[in-house]
Amino acid sequence: MKIGLSAIAVALTMLMSTGNATQTTQAAVKPVSPSAAVDLKPAPVDSNAISAASSPASSTSTTSTTTTASTVHLPFSMLGAYEPIRLRGVLDDHALGVGVRLDRVVTAAHLHLVYTYSPSLVFPLSHIRVLVNNQVVGTVPFDAEHAGKPAAVDIALDPRLFADFNQLSLELVSHYTMTNCEDPSNSSLWADISPASEIVLEQQSVKLPSDLALLPAPFFDRRDSTKLVLPFVLPANPSNDVMRSAAVIASWFGVQADYRGAKFPVLHDFPDADNAIVLATAATLPAGLNIAEITGPQLIMMPNPRAPDKKLLLVLGRDAAQLQTAVNVLVMNKNMLTGAAVTVGDVDIGAPRKPYDAPKWLPVDRAVQFKDVVANSDLLQVRGSTPDPIRIDMHLPADLFAWNGRGVPLDLRYRYTSPSVMNDSSLSVAINGLLIKSYHLNLAGAEDDRAKLGQLRLPILNDDTSGASNAINIPAFRVGSDNQLELKFTMDSQKSGLCSGVSTNPARAAIDPDSTIDFSGFAHYAVMPNLAFFANSGFPFTTYADLAQTLVVVPDKASSADLESMLSLMGEMGKWTGFPALRVQVVHASSVQGVIDKDILVIGSGATAALMKGWSNIAPMQIAASADNRYRFTLKVSTRGGIKSAIARTSALFSESGAFGTLVGFESPYTKYRSVVALAASDDASLSNVIDALQNPGQVSQMQGDLTVIRGEDVQGQRVGPQYVVGDFPWYARIWMIAIKYPLALAMFGVLAGILVAIGVFLGLQALAARRRGI
Repeated sequence: MKIGLSAIAVALTMLMSTGNATQTTQAAVKPVSPSAAVDLKPAPVDSNAISAASSPASSTSTTSTTTTASTVHLPFSMLGAYEPIRLRGVLDDHALGVGVRLDRVVTAAHLHLVYTYSPSLVFPLSHIRVLVNNQVVGTVPFDAEHAGKPAAVDIALDPRLFADFNQLSLELVSHYTMTNCEDPSNSSLWADISPASEIVLEQQSVKLPSDLALLPAPFFDRRDSTKLVLPFVLPANPSNDVMRSAAVIASWFGVQADYRGAKFPVLHDFPDADNAIVLATAATLPAGLNIAEITGPQLIMMPNPRAPDKKLLLVLGRDAAQLQTAVNVLVMNKNMLTGAAVTVGDVDIGAPRKPYDAPKWLPVDRAVQFKDVVANSDLLQVRGSTPDPIRIDMHLPADLFAWNGRGVPLDLRYRYTSPSVMNDSSLSVAINGLLIKSYHLNLAGAEDDRAKLGQLRLPILNDDTSGASNAINIPAFRVGSDNQLELKFTMDSQKSGLCSGVSTNPARAAIDPDSTIDFSGFAHYAVMPNLAFFANSGFPFTTYADLAQTLVVVPDKASSADLESMLSLMGEMGKWTGFPALRVQVVHASSVQGVIDKDILVIGSGATAALMKGWSNIAPMQIAASADNRYRFTLKVSTRGGIKSAIARTSALFSESGAFGTLVGFESPYTKYRSVVALAASDDASLSNVIDALQNPGQVSQMQGDLTVIRGEDVQGQRVGPQYVVGDFPWYARIWMIAIKYPLALAMFGVLAGILVAIGVFLGLQALAARRRGI
C-alpha cells in the first residue's frame, strides 16, 4: 500500500509540473500584439553562446529517493545537422529526429533557435514555422532590424507533444515581392539555421519494471542519440573467462550503440546514479547483492540498490562456463527473454564466421542492390529544387585491392520529374566528397539519359589512374573502409518568362532501389602495418566478425582504466562489424605462451605498458617503467631499405607529467603475416585518451603508419618500422605489379616476346611447307 501511494504521489507531481509547463508553452505561442511579442523577439547572437551550445549534450540531475530530474541539451549538430540547415525558396522545410528515453518523460521543453535570413525579404509575409510531430508550436517572424545577421530566439514547446520518437520541423515561408511575378527559386529567398541551435528538455525519470523483455533498454535506449556510457561491475581481479564474457557483452552493446559510440567504465561496486552490468560467478558475487542461490546460467534485472530508478543487469553462473552460457543467451536470444529473472540452458552460437562476412560490410562476392544497403527505400527519394543529397553509406574490408586498375561497376537507375523547358537540371554522382560524373536531366519525353546511364566504374584503392574503364574518365580517388556515395539532384527552375506561373517545388526524383554496385573480383591484399586500417575499421581483427582470430592481452594486474579501454575497444569492434565478438579470446599477459596463430591486441598503461617484454627486436616502440615515477621511451627507426632495413634506436627518459598515449603496429613475433596492435600509454588518463581519439573522426584521420602518438588533442602518425604484407594475391597479379614498376624492362620483354613468337610462327610455317613438298 505504501508503494502504491508513493507512485500516485509521484504521478500527481509530474502531472502538475506538466500542466504548468503546458500553460507556459501556450502563453509563448499565443498570438499577441506586436508590442507584446516578447518571447519570440530575436536577439543578437553571442559567439560564446554558440560555442557552448554546439558542445556535446550535457545534463544536470538532482537525485531523490524515487525519481531523478534532469536537463538534457541536444544541439542540432548532435541530431544530424553538422552543417547549417539551408532553407531556400518560397516554401522549404527540414526535419530533425528527437528521441526521448523509455525511462524518461518530458516535463518542459524549449527550442533555442539560432538563425540568419535574407535582408531582401518582404518581412510581414516571411517567417519560420516550428512544428513538433506535425503540430505548429510557434512562429518566428522576420524584421528588418535583424536581417542579414545571426539572431536567436527561444520558443517554449508543449511537453505533451513529445513521445518516444519525435520530429522537429522548421518550415521557411518567404517572399521578396508582393506582385504575381515572384520567382520561387530567386536567390534572395533564403534562411540558414545554425548547428548551434538546440532543444532543451526538462525530464523526469520513470521507474520501469524489472523485465528482461525491455532489453537492451534501459541500459541502451535507441531513442537516445547521445554517447552510451554503461558501467560494468567486475571482480577486483577478474579471470580470463570473466574478462572474455565482459568483452562479448561490450561488443554487443557496441553493435546497438552504432554511430553514437560507447564507453564502459569498470567498477567494483554498484554505481551511485547509473544503470550497470554485473558479471559474477558464485564465488565473486558483489557484497550487498541480495539474491537467491545461483543454480545455473542466470540473467536477472533488478533495481540498483543505490538508485532505485536505475537498473542492474546481473549476468551470473556457478562457474565460468555457465557465465559464458548466460552471456551467449543475452547477445543471441534476447528476444526470447521475459520476466525479471531467467535461468537458461545451452545455446548454439552457430558456425564460426567466414572472412569478410561482417553484417555491416557490403558483400564482396556479388553485386549488391541499393535496397539492401539503405534502412528504408524512402531514403532514396527527394523532392524540391535543391534537395539534400541522397547518401548511401558503404562499409568495406580495408584490404580490397584493384591490382589491374579495374574500377567498381555501378549500375545506376533513376527517375525524376522531367523538366518542361530546357534548363540545367542535373544529377551529380560523388563518393567521399569527390565528383565522379554529372548527368544532365533531359526534357519530358527524352529518354536518352536514362537509357544510357549505368555501368560507371570507380577506381578503387590504388594510386594508378590510368585504368579507368568504359568511356568515362573519372578523376582518381580512393574507396576505403568507410565510404559514402552521394547522389545529388539539382532541379532547375522551369520558369520560362518573368511572370509565367510555376508550381512551388513540383519536382521529385528517386534512385531505383534495384540499382547495384559490385565489389566482387578484387583481391585482398594490404601492406602492413597500417594503423589507418585499424582506426577506421578494426582491420585486421574484424576480418572475422566474431573475432575468432583475435587474442586480446591485458596486464596481469589490470587497472580499471585498462579494463575500461579493453571493453570500449570491444564496443568499437562491434560497431565496425555489426556482430558481437562471440569468439574473441582475452588473457592476462602471463597467459601468453607457445605459438599463437592469431592477431594480437595488446592494452596497457603506466608501468604495465611494458607488456611486450621480449619483443624489443620487433616492436618499433616500447614504454618501460623507470625509477622516480618516470618512464623510458624507446623508439626504433628503420631506413627505407625494404624489409631488411638498417635500424637505429633512440631512447629518452621523461617524467610522469609528460603524459602521452600511443598506437603501435608490427608483425607478430609468433606467426608470420599475423599482426600486433598495441595501445600503450604513460598513465591511465592517457590510455583513456587513446580510446577517445579512436571515437573522434577528426583524430582518426591522422592515424597512420605503424606508430601514432596521442598527446591531448594532438595526434601524429608516422612510419618507423619495417613492413610486411597480408592477403591472398594471385601469382599473375604479383608478376604484373612487379613488371609495371619497370616500364622499360617491360617494353623490352614485350619486344623480345614478340620476336620469339614471330620466330616460332616462322619455323612452324616452314615445317608445314616442307611436309607439303614432301621434303
